[in-house]
Order: sequence, then C-alpha cells, then structure tokens
Amino acid sequence: MVDLRMTRHLPVLPRRATAGAIVKILLASALTWCAGTLAAAAADLYRARTTVTGQGETNRMTGFAACLEDVLIKVSGAEKLAGDHRLAVYKSNAKSFVRAFSYRDQMSGTPTRDEQGTRDRPYDLTVDFEETKIDDLLKTLGLKPWLSQRPLVAAFVGMEQGPKKYIVTADGATSDLQRDSLRAAADRRGMGIVLPSAAALSKSGFNGVEPMTAPSSALAPVTAELGGEVALAGKLVWDDRRLEWVTRWQMDWHGRTHRWQVRGVTFDEAFRRAIGGAAQVLSGNGDP
Repeated sequence: MVDLRMTRHLPVLPRRATAGAIVKILLASALTWCAGTLAAAAADLYRARTTVTGQGETNRMTGFAACLEDVLIKVSGAEKLAGDHRLAVYKSNAKSFVRAFSYRDQMSGTPTRDEQGTRDRPYDLTVDFEETKIDDLLKTLGLKPWLSQRPLVAAFVGMEQGPKKYIVTADGATSDLQRDSLRAAADRRGMGIVLPSAAALSKSGFNGVEPMTAPSSALAPVTAELGGEVALAGKLVWDDRRLEWVTRWQMDWHGRTHRWQVRGVTFDEAFRRAIGGAAQVLSGNGDP
C-alpha cells in the first residue's frame, strides 16, 4: 500500500519530463540486466563439470585435470586442444588454476548399503577456474579467449543404423537420447544450439531429406525460423562390421563450406567433436 502522506511533498513533473525519466530508468535497468547477463555467461565459460567416484583427493585431482582441458577448449573455442600433449604439464598441476569446486551426489536419496557406499558413489564435480590464469595459459598456448557473442547454431543431424533412419528433432521420441547428448555437448563447449521440430521439418519440405545432401537454400529458412545464425549439418552411420559410428559434418560460414569427419567413437563423442568443430570455425581458430 502506498503512503499518501509521503506523496504530498513529491514534486510533480511535467509529462515530458516524467516520460524522459521513465525512459532513462528503463534504459539503465536494461543495461544493468545485460551487463549482469554477460558477466554470468562469461563466468560460466570458466566452469566445467565431470563425473568422479567418491570425494577423495586422488580422484578430485583427476577431475581437475579433465576439467582444465575442457575449460581451455570452452573459453577459446579451439577443439584442437583436445588431447594436446602440451597440456600434460598444466593438467598435472590443475589444482593451481582452480578457484572453487563443488560436488553433487548422483545417487542422492539412495541409501548406502555398506562401508564402501560413500567412497564409491558417483559425483558430479563442478570446477570454477581463475579467469586470469586461464587467459594467461591460453596466451602461452598461442590462443586467446573467445568472449564475444557466440552465434546460435541450428543443428540438423541425420542418424542411420541399418534400416533405421531419422533426423534428430526437438520433440521426437525416436531421438530423445541423441537430443540430450547434443545439448550436453553444446553446454560442454560453451555453445548454444537449437534443433528443428518435426512439424518445422515437415512444413519446410525438408523432412526426410538427409541434412548432408540438402542445399543451403533448404537449411537457411528453417535455421532462421528457429532463431539460429548458422546451420550445422551432419550424418552418423553405424558400421555394423567395425561396430562404430562413421560421422560427417559440414557448415557454411563467411562464404566457405567447412567439412570434417570423425569415426570410431560413440555418438556422444561424435557430437562433442561436431559442436567443438563448429566452435573452432566460428571462433576463428581454423578448420576442425
């Protein structure tokens, strides 16, 4: 409730002045919100997560090392750092780059059944790294942080396993595992992605067409409708003889078509390489 006694002494502003004041307040609020959002997004770039067994120091150090590699890739956009031998010396001392860490019990609510229960339980280890130290390390590696606004990627992914063929969509039950995996891969690499719905594909006439063979003119309108800024097309084919996925990817950016392929990995890893490859191109770190 407003106290009218307090309003009696407030100056009455002319309408134009009042409107101007309101605009200034709204503008200031918007700028504050944007600054806060950008700061939060930047801070998230320096955070990584992995799964460890128990909360012992040995496994924690292993987790720190894995997270350090992920954060360096995430901040720079350079997927080529994955497995880089130059990181070994820094990963062995990953603790020195850590600002904070926390655990989440993946089996929360599940009672322990013996004295091994607590020690052997799986935990999500979330690690926040010192931004300045990560930036300095990237400089040592000949790279720099990719802190500008990252393009939203529209992902068109075809799956083929024997007679079973489908496109990963935002709402299809057939591709729920792949959808979750793609989103997890994007989060790990600091990227935003959108997936087409089954209805959007049908409406566009793109439904049933392999993404890798579809012309850019077919992908562009669907990408725009999804709010995406660039289209990533891919195809995963299961090799039943070698028991592995064979994957191919392509993306048009700044007038060039970038193509790369990965084989002998799970589809989770294939998606990480795909999103990571896209980030490498978009960040200006070269072809995957």
